[in-house]
Amino acid sequence: MLSLLGALAHSDGDKPVFDPGPGIGESFLFTARKLGIPILRASIQLDNGLQEQGRQLSRIHAEVRSLNPLGFLFRMNNRFTSTMEADTCLPLRYAKEIDQGGLLISRKQYRQVLTFDPVQRKVVVENGGDKEKREIPVPPETYDPLSMFGRYYLKEELYPGQEIRMSIFDGVKLRPMIFHSRKERVKTGRYGEVDAVCLESSTSFSTFGEKEGVIRIWYTMDGKKTPISMELSLPVGNVKFELEEVGGVAMNRKEESGVNGFGMESRP
Repeated sequence: MLSLLGALAHSDGDKPVFDPGPGIGESFLFTARKLGIPILRASIQLDNGLQEQGRQLSRIHAEVRSLNPLGFLFRMNNRFTSTMEADTCLPLRYAKEIDQGGLLISRKQYRQVLTFDPVQRKVVVENGGDKEKREIPVPPETYDPLSMFGRYYLKEELYPGQEIRMSIFDGVKLRPMIFHSRKERVKTGRYGEVDAVCLESSTSFSTFGEKEGVIRIWYTMDGKKTPISMELSLPVGNVKFELEEVGGVAMNRKEESGVNGFGMESRP
């Protein structure tokens, strides 16, 4: 879910060429609203059934897309894919395509690929293929935003009172982060009121001159760890995403076309 941070804290690059690859498993669709009006859609898709050179891999693909009513203020169609080791969730490759612009945000269109080497403790950053390459040294157990989500959704237990320390690298900046967990009673459109674990961490946002903001993610405490909502408290205001679909199953409403904004069929 922290790929949403990458949508707002980005760097420059070249024109995009993007291929998320085959394989769609579990999926989640979120919507952010202001004054009751949908302004952003975000999706996360997971696939645990990949193999490469005898290794078991997992892949997470995420998209963040703005909706038409605010197109003249900001337009966003950003995509992210993380390929990671299935057993450890350590990242191997993180690709992101940024395509956005408008009156409120600067025009950006580029593709960036990060190749992680956990043994050598480094990341190779590529902008526009082989045109530009650089190596960044990173501490042990450094994650990209999506592999961090994969680790705690697929592998680790979540419970109140944790202090989770890790390093996140999204191609812009190496960010040491500390997530604190607490129990909350949360009202949701899909499940009603549920007990949830909230993960919260402060971080800086490159888009806003490295000013501090807060990331919050809520997971259900029913053993499934369903990500029911996420929130970015930004220097210019809050953006909160609410879960609306799981596995492509429509919850509160269907798109008129029968297909949601990320090409996943909305079906009962």
